[in-house]
Amino acid sequence: MTFSIIARCERTGQFGMAVSSSSPAVASRCAFARAGVGVVATQNITDPTLGPLGLELMERGASAKECIQILVRKNQYTAYRQLSAIDCDGLTAQWSGAKTLGLYASVKDKNVACSGNMLAEASVPETMLENFLVSGTKKELGERLLLALAAGLADGGEAGPVYSAGLLVVDRNQWPLTDLRVDWAEHPIERLTKIWNIWSPQMHDYTQRALEPAYSPSYGVPGENIS
Repeated sequence: MTFSIIARCERTGQFGMAVSSSSPAVASRCAFARAGVGVVATQNITDPTLGPLGLELMERGASAKECIQILVRKNQYTAYRQLSAIDCDGLTAQWSGAKTLGLYASVKDKNVACSGNMLAEASVPETMLENFLVSGTKKELGERLLLALAAGLADGGEAGPVYSAGLLVVDRNQWPLTDLRVDWAEHPIERLTKIWNIWSPQMHDYTQRALEPAYSPSYGVPGENIS
């Protein structure tokens, strides 16, 4: 019921994930990333605890492959799970249990991994991966992830209509650079992209507001004195 892409930007070191599903609020359960550490996707009859556990393993020095191996070995229900991880070196690893739903597939390369279940076409993850690889590192990671997700939808996406989508990106700080969600709507990827187009021109300014408030830009908000 889900298709997703996780990635690391070679240029910036950012980690991120874009995901869409027929289920509501998919990103709240499936997308996990930590600055300087990595990104973990957990989906298909999702266990949200596996995301933070995977990030803790990688923060303690596990590679993406070791992370997935440990999660699979220590969780009794991993036959029902789909997992992907990227570590701080851009190495990738994936798992799809024997009870993954419907038509499912996973593909990976350095710095990017895509997977899906209940897919309309087995080629959907490969389409997302190829789109990401050709999109170029000069673009913001969030934009590249959304373009790849839209390409997956155009290739068939999920077997049924999708109603939720999310985008998570972390940079060098302990809070997300981008954390955007459409939790229940028609055409959620299109709506998420519109939200991104509003957010992306000012997202780095909000980081500056946190780190250097005296030099932060003003947005003309009534009562705002920051210049």
